[in-house]
Amino acid sequence: MSKLRYARQTTLPAIGAEGQARLGDSSVLIIGAGGLGTPASLYLAGSGVGQILINDFDSIDETNLPRQILYGDSDVGSFKAPVAAEKLMAANPNVDVVALDEKLTREVMAECVTSVDAVLDCSDSFTTRWLVNEVCMEADTPLISGAAIRWEGQVAVFMPGGKPCYRCLYQEEDENLNDCAGQGIVAPVAGTVGTMMATEAIKVLLSVDSGLQGRLWVYDGLAGSSRTVGIPALPDCPTCSKV
Repeated sequence: MSKLRYARQTTLPAIGAEGQARLGDSSVLIIGAGGLGTPASLYLAGSGVGQILINDFDSIDETNLPRQILYGDSDVGSFKAPVAAEKLMAANPNVDVVALDEKLTREVMAECVTSVDAVLDCSDSFTTRWLVNEVCMEADTPLISGAAIRWEGQVAVFMPGGKPCYRCLYQEEDENLNDCAGQGIVAPVAGTVGTMMATEAIKVLLSVDSGLQGRLWVYDGLAGSSRTVGIPALPDCPTCSKV
């Protein structure tokens, strides 16, 4: 590993040579190689996270190209995960990237989650988000969750052994966070959220305290503002109250 490559990071007191080595020994699972997963994975690879497992069973569509920044015209029609893995390893050959290009069963997801140090949920369905949350809670694996639609985005961090969890935040599906095709999205908003998720993942991997643990960061790209709000733990949460 070239020391020069990561020199701008290792000068930071919170990272240094020891922290950079720790990133190199770390692994993450990214679920969703779309508008959030592509920028998040690119920054994590660039930052020297040693292993990235990237999961997506969808193929690349032309409408993906404005915000899914790993892909170009020649990739349309190909499956996302293998293309993402190839481009991430080209961006940083020091990083091992594993493509998971099928829908993960609960058992396979649990196996993956227990093998990594953090999970980034960049998916776009509540069914997947709730399942990822359950598996992370059971495995005591930190979860960084993000969503983006229209001009808006949000990020939250859920740590092992604590409350609240993602299910405390959303007990039912929120139509405002679904249907990107119908409601639209501004491409850089997805990039902003994905970048924020990568930043939070690096802090988790380095055990650097985050103000987003158990809190929700809400971004309004149209207003150019953001805020954080507390997430109350539900006493009868179907997930974290049982763990």
